[in-house]
This record gives sequence, structure tokens and C-alpha cells, in this order.
Amino acid sequence: MAVTLSNVAVSAETASVDLAVTGMTCASCAARIEKRLNRVDGAVATVNYATEVAHVRFDPATVTAADLVAAVESVGYGAVLPAVADGPAAPAGVETAAERHLRELRQRLLVSAALTVPAVALSMIPLLQFRNWQWLVLTLVSPVVVWAALPFHRATVKNLRHGSATMDTLISVGVGAAYGYSLWALFFGRAGDAGMTMAFTFTVSRSSGGEHLYLEVASGVTTLILTGRFLEARAKHRAGAALRSLLELGAKDVAVLDAADVERRVPIAQLAAGDRFVVRPGEKVATDGVVESGSSAVDRSLVTGESVPVEVAAGDDVIGATVNIDGRLVVRATRVGADTALAQIGRLVSDAQAGKAAIQRLADRVSAVFVPVVIGLAVATLGYWVGHGDTTTGFSAGVAVLIIACPCALGLATPTALMVGTGRGAQLGIIIRGVEVLESTRRVDTVVLDKTGTVTTGAMAVVDIATAHGIDPSEALRLVGALEAASEHPVGRALANAAREHGALTAVEGFTNRRGRGVEGVVDGHAVIAGRPSLLADWAITLPDDLIRAQADAQTRGHTAVVGAWDGEARAVFSIADTAKVTSAVAISRLRALGLTPILLTGDNAITARAVAEQVGIDEVIADVLPVDKVNVIKALQANGKVVAMIGDGVNDAAALAQADLGLAMGTGADVAIEASDLTLMSGDLHAAADAIRLARRTLAVIKANLFWAFAYNVAAIPIAATGSLNPLIAGAAMAFSSVFVVSNSLRLRRFTPADTTTPTRTTT
Repeated sequence: MAVTLSNVAVSAETASVDLAVTGMTCASCAARIEKRLNRVDGAVATVNYATEVAHVRFDPATVTAADLVAAVESVGYGAVLPAVADGPAAPAGVETAAERHLRELRQRLLVSAALTVPAVALSMIPLLQFRNWQWLVLTLVSPVVVWAALPFHRATVKNLRHGSATMDTLISVGVGAAYGYSLWALFFGRAGDAGMTMAFTFTVSRSSGGEHLYLEVASGVTTLILTGRFLEARAKHRAGAALRSLLELGAKDVAVLDAADVERRVPIAQLAAGDRFVVRPGEKVATDGVVESGSSAVDRSLVTGESVPVEVAAGDDVIGATVNIDGRLVVRATRVGADTALAQIGRLVSDAQAGKAAIQRLADRVSAVFVPVVIGLAVATLGYWVGHGDTTTGFSAGVAVLIIACPCALGLATPTALMVGTGRGAQLGIIIRGVEVLESTRRVDTVVLDKTGTVTTGAMAVVDIATAHGIDPSEALRLVGALEAASEHPVGRALANAAREHGALTAVEGFTNRRGRGVEGVVDGHAVIAGRPSLLADWAITLPDDLIRAQADAQTRGHTAVVGAWDGEARAVFSIADTAKVTSAVAISRLRALGLTPILLTGDNAITARAVAEQVGIDEVIADVLPVDKVNVIKALQANGKVVAMIGDGVNDAAALAQADLGLAMGTGADVAIEASDLTLMSGDLHAAADAIRLARRTLAVIKANLFWAFAYNVAAIPIAATGSLNPLIAGAAMAFSSVFVVSNSLRLRRFTPADTTTPTRTTT
């Protein structure tokens, strides 16, 4: 295919390209492609099996994108530029390639399961074996072996053409051997005789095996492996949800002003740098720009993590996707499309996810050696017995070697533990993304926590009221709260909500909003003013010394101070702040008990951040950071040898969550943060973080135990099978027992319970 550099990022010396790779079936495929790309002169590649993307940096003077595509194709896989692969966006209701693949896998799995269940029942239960039952089993199993297992057979043929072997090879050979042996037994042995029955015998003795069938082994292995592949494909289908959620945050259209100040609403794609556009109260800012006229409070929490809306006026910068609270703004666009802060965060999420090396599963790593060794042993076994003049025993022993090596337990080891572990997690409000997540939890030693919405509630609240001598705090809150009830500002809402807790609010007369300064109005015949001291100064009202000290104290603690005055005198100072969640302090203690060092990371100012950190017991604070800075902080910690977990909830946390070795998102936060994370705490309670890590570590331990047994029984039984002392039927029984053990071991995760939160103790599981 012809490939140009139109979709390739080029610098003065190097170029980079992301190739969409097709045909990978396991992590060893990614390793093979990466090795081949790195052999191209001037190219450095990283292949991510999870995202099916090869990120390649190369010298455009010596290498072209077409060369890289050819290199991938030379080892039996496909590669295209993402833009070429994706084409135009699929209309609503049109099935995408990923959805089609998932649907096809589901169809294969359902058909395979429907045919396998009766076949296994007939083969394992003698009471069900009517006259000539074996021919019905052959009829049921044949579509499973030929059609349902076709992806394994295709992958095996492709790998063999390139001199390699993967788990697909072992699956295909095992299924084919069991099926082929059964066909031989039916047509050339005694298994096809009318009235033939099969029953288990666990005696170890040499036998021709011609009276036995292993059709249920062929179909059972296929169904189990398809189950694991379907679960994997479904998880990978959701891999791009983070970026899709991020893009959906932006405005869809915008009111553009022409030279005559006439508004016309156009799609956001038509907005260009230099255009002027209008942002009304409640609307999203369409793109990054500078305010030309108007003033308002802008909620930037989704993008920057700031808990308090920022007042903006002419000359101030605004960020796309932030929300205008209470004023009309005219903004001149400075950056559009891929240059905006929102797009930059999207690239950070994408880059961080692509930079995560997919952890190769133990089964795939071993299969590179295990598969050819098993096949070699089977051939050697057959050759030995043929050389000794016993062809029947040789064939039976050779098939027994292949059957005992069939990856039935390997196919169950990870999916069953994941299903039970994630199911138990869901009951506890913990969503675990996959097996790679579990490996990360074992090694984590540092936990970085976002402040707003994670450690704190993310909502403004009245935390203190200081009044002048003789003024009742409840009366001050009643009057000022009634006035602020007419305001849409978050600080005003906090005052109004606090006042409502003490009773119904009085109606306001003559309400006036002084944008950026405060509000005025008449409550119960009192002329009430609430806001900044500068607003009170307009009415020649000064603060007494005790209220000046109260205001200074509030600011020292990082709180927002609102001064209340009525009837010509300043009477109260209200401290407004984003308060720590009641469970945060205990949650931090539990994270410490797991051996983790907590660090508070926030876009808020240092004073506010340190005040919150002291409340919850965090010693290290990193404040005043932008989204890109959060990613850099995570990278710096990792560069210093730390294995980092990140807990956050906002769009501004998404890239850091993806960059961290383990990302935990609060389920009450932004969708993009949830999708970029590895673990999601649906309750929004930081308490669940420690339980999530404990559950993930426990699940990983179960998976490792399962994989150990899955290989251990193979290693122990293969020599017995090779000597001819283990007939294929017992081999199948041993494989079934291995599967039962794996499932039973996984079911232990159902007993996982959250730790007692009253007395946190140091633990690692």
C-alpha cells in the first residue's frame, strides 16, 4: 500500500508515526513486531498489545512510513496509519470494526458453548450413552473444531509460516490432536462400534486407546479459550473511551460575532483563531481565548482542578470546555482544534496510555518454549514406540502428551480469577480493569492524591463565621444567606445552603449583582451587602479590627472570605472552603498501612493545599500545578525509582492517571478520568482505595497460583504420558481436574471483605 507522511509528525531530525497493527493475538505477537521494527535502521519502536498501536520514531531521510508498514507485514501482521485505518467517522448506528470483531467472537463462543455442553455430558456420563451416541457427539463437536476454533488454526498457520509458535499453536495442535485421534478411533479403532460406552478409570496402565474418544476435549478447550478471548476483546473495545469522553466535553457549536457584532451560530469546527464569540451564563467556553469584554466567574474545575471559580474580565485568558457561571463574555479565540488545552490533555492521555508497556502474560511468555517442546516430545514419543514396533501404543502415548499439555487450565487461570475478583469488587463499588492492573498494585509504593473531589468534597461550604461584638452568627447567616440565594455564584450557593439548614429563607428585594465583587439587596427591611471589602468601601463601610483579623485568618488558611454588612455596618466574615471528606483521614491511614507514601497534588494554591493536607495527615504537598505539570510530577517520581499510584477525579487528572503505574479514579468524577484509570471507586469514597488495592493484590496472587498449577500438572504428567503409562482418557481427566482446581481457587475471592477501618494495621494483601 502507498503511505505518505501526511499523518506523520516530523521534526527537524526525526519523525514519529503511530501504526494501527492488526492480527495480534497475544503479547508475544507484540514483542515479535517490536523486535522486527527495531531492526529497521534508524527506527525505535514500542508496540502496545492492549491498544494495538506501534509508536515508531525514525529518521525520515533513510526510512519511510511505507518501510515500517512493510516491516510489520514481513512477520505476518498488518499495519496502517490510524487515519487510513479509521476512515471517516462511522455514522450513528453503523457497526465499527471493533464492534464487528466483538460480535463475531460472541457468536463463536455462544455456538461453541451450545454444542459443547451436550457433547461433554454424553462423553462423561455413561447413563446418557445410547446406542451409537458417539456419532452424535462427532456431529456436535465438528462445527466447534472446524468453525469456532478457526481463528486459532489461522493464527497457527500464519505463525508457522514465519517460524514461530504462540499459545494459538498449542491450542490448535491440542484441539486438532484430540479431534484427529478421535476420528482415527471412530473409523479405524473400536470406538465406532455400536453399543460402545466410555467410562473413567484412573488406573495407570498401557493401552492401545483405540476404544476411547476425546471429542469433548477438543470442543471443551475451544469453548474455554474463546471465553477468555471474548472477555479480552470486550475490555479492549473500551480502551478508546477515555479520549472519546474527553472530546465530548467541548462545546459543539458557538455564537460567532461578525464585524457588525451580529451573532451567528456555527459548528465548533468552523471557528478559527482570531474569531470573536459570545459565551452566555451556563454555556461552555468554545475554545481557548482572551476576554474582550464582560466579566464573570468561570468554573475551571474540570480542566484545572481549581475548586473555586475564577473571576475573569477583559484581558484575562479563558480555557475551552470551562463553564461560564454568571456573566456574558465576548472572547477572541487564540487557539483552536488540536492546539487547545483540552486537546493537549487528550494527547497526554493518549501518550501516557501508549507508553505503558503491556505486561506479557506468563502463559504467553512460556509458550514460546513450551509449545515447540511439547510438540517435539509428542513426535519423539511416537517415534520411540514406532521404533520399538508398537505403533498403536506410540500413537496413543503421543496423543496423551498433547492432550495433557492442552491449555485448558491456562485458559481458565486468568479469566476465572478476574471474573470472581472483579465481580466481588463490583459488589464493593470497585471496578478493576484487567490483569495488568493487578501486577501494578503489587509494586506500588507511593500514592499521589488529587485534592478537589478526591480528598475533599469538591463543593464549597461555610466552615467558620466570625461576627462583630453583639451579633448573633445565626442571624448574620440568615440575612446574608437569603441575599446570596438570589446569586448563582458557587460561593453564594454555599452561604445560601448553610442558611437553609436553619430554616426557610426570606425573599430578597432590589437584588443587584456586582460581578466579581459581591451582591446587594434588601432582606427583612435591612440593606444587606455581601462580598469583597472593596464593595463595602463603595458604601463607606469599613471593617472593625476583629473582622479584619478574621478575614486575614481565613485567607491564611486558604479560605475564601466573604464580608457581610447591613444597615451601614460590617457585621460578619464568612469563611468558605472546599472541605475534606469525613473519611479521608482514616483512608490515608489505611493507605499508609499498605506501605504507601501519600502525596497531595493539586492545582490549588499552596496555602489551601497544606491546610487540607494537615487535616487528613499528608506530609508532602505539591500545589499550583497545571495538568501537564501533574504528568511531569508522576514522571519525576517514576524516574526516582518510585512505583506510583494516582487517585483523582477530574479531567485535569486524566493524563496523570494514565501515566501513573496504577490509576484510581473516583466514580463521582469526570468520565474521562474514570476511563483513563486502572481502578474505579464508584462510591467516590477514598476509603475504597485501600480495599481496591488489597483486592487487586489478592486477585493477582490467585492468578499466579492458578498459572503455577496449570503448568505444574503439565510438567509432572507429560513424562508419564510419554512412557505410555497414561492413556489419553486419564490425560483428559487430569486436565479436567486442573480446571476444577483453578475454578475452585478463584472462587475463594468471593470471601474477600473490606478491612476494619477503625484500627488500620500494616498489611500487603
